[in-house]
Amino acid sequence: MAKKMKKAVKALKSDIKAGKKEKKVEKVMKEFKEDKLHSGSKKGPKVKSRKQAVAIALSEARKSGAKVPKKKKK
Repeated sequence: MAKKMKKAVKALKSDIKAGKKEKKVEKVMKEFKEDKLHSGSKKGPKVKSRKQAVAIALSEARKSGAKVPKKKKK
């Protein structure tokens, strides 16, 4: 019984973290579409590439503690 409870709690926590990722990505992509997304700080240059916007979104999601796959190394 205890093992089932632990698995359920673990699954619930991962669902919450997945929700964080989705919200961050939605927020950043909305900023990108509205042409308000900057690389670095608010004073930095505006992001023009969709790929760069996705990278920023995933990076912010990682910082907030969401479960996001690691960056691929070349």
